[in-house]
Amino acid sequence: MKLIDTTFQTRLESEALTSCLCWTLVRADGTIVGVTDHDRPVVWQGTVHAPGAALESGRFQSGAGFSPGRAAAAGALSAEAIREADLAAALWNGARVHVYRVDWAAPAHGVLIWTGYLSEIRQTRAGFEAELVSLKADLERPVGRSYSRRCDAKLGDARCGLTGVAGETCDKRLETCGDVFSNTLNFRGFPHMPGPDFVLAGPAATGNDGGKR
Repeated sequence: MKLIDTTFQTRLESEALTSCLCWTLVRADGTIVGVTDHDRPVVWQGTVHAPGAALESGRFQSGAGFSPGRAAAAGALSAEAIREADLAAALWNGARVHVYRVDWAAPAHGVLIWTGYLSEIRQTRAGFEAELVSLKADLERPVGRSYSRRCDAKLGDARCGLTGVAGETCDKRLETCGDVFSNTLNFRGFPHMPGPDFVLAGPAATGNDGGKR
C-alpha cells in the first residue's frame, strides 16, 4: 500500500491529470541520473529529471510475500543520461533504481511506486534494454559461508594465504592442504563435521554410553 498525502491524492483524482514517471538511477560510484517520461525537466527531491532518455517502462510487479518483483525498461541512448561507453564498461550494472509518480505541475508532490536494481542490460540497435529486479531479490542471495568438509577458500587468495601457486590446483581436502601445500593452519573447511551416517544412526544398542558410538 502506497502512502499518498491528501493533496496529491486530490490532484490525482482531478480531471486534469498532471502526473508523470520520474526515474532516479544511482550507480555504485555515486553518479545519479534522473530521467522522466514528461516532455520537460522535472525537479524531484533535488534531482533534475530530464526528458529525452526515451525510457519506456514495463509493468512494475511486486511479488507476494518475499518473492522478488520484476520490471523491464527500454530506452534510447542519451549522451546526457546513459551513454554507450558507460554501458560497455558495465558502469550501470547493479545500479539502484527508484521510480516515482510525480506531479509535474506541482513537483513537491510525488510517491515512490517501485525500487530495485538494474540487472541484465543489453545493448540493441535502438539503444538498450534492461531488466529491473526489486530489492526483495537480496533475500535470494546466499549470505555467509558454506558448512562443508572441504575448504571454501580459493587457492592463493588472502584466506588461503599461499603465494606463488599459479598453475597449481587444489581439490579442497584437508589431506591435500597438509600433505601437498603444508597449509593445514589455513584450511577453511570443517573436516571433522559428522556425516549423514552419524546423523541417521539411532541410539547405541547398549544404552547411554556418554555420547560415544
